[in-house]
Amino acid sequence: MTNESLDKLARALADSLPEGIRSMREDLQKNFRSVLQSGIGRLDLVTREEFEVQEAVLARTREKLQALELRLQELEAVKPAGKKARKKKS
Repeated sequence: MTNESLDKLARALADSLPEGIRSMREDLQKNFRSVLQSGIGRLDLVTREEFEVQEAVLARTREKLQALELRLQELEAVKPAGKKARKKKS
C-alpha cells in the first residue's frame, strides 16, 4: 500500500468522525495513518513486482509440466518393437 493510499484512508477515517471530534481532525488523521501503517507492516505481504515474478515462474513451471505429461503419455503409448506385454503363467 502506497503512502498516498494510506493518506487517503486516514483522511477518510478522519472525515467520518462526528462534528464535535473533527476539531482534532489533524491529530486523529496522523494517528490513523500511523496505526494503519503499523498494522500493514505486520502483515506478511509481498510487493506487486515480487508477485508478478512468482506468477511468471509458476506459469513457466505449469507449461513444462504439461509438456512432460504429454511426452510421458506418448512414450507410454508407443511400445518399443520386439517387446510384448508379458502374460502371467497360471
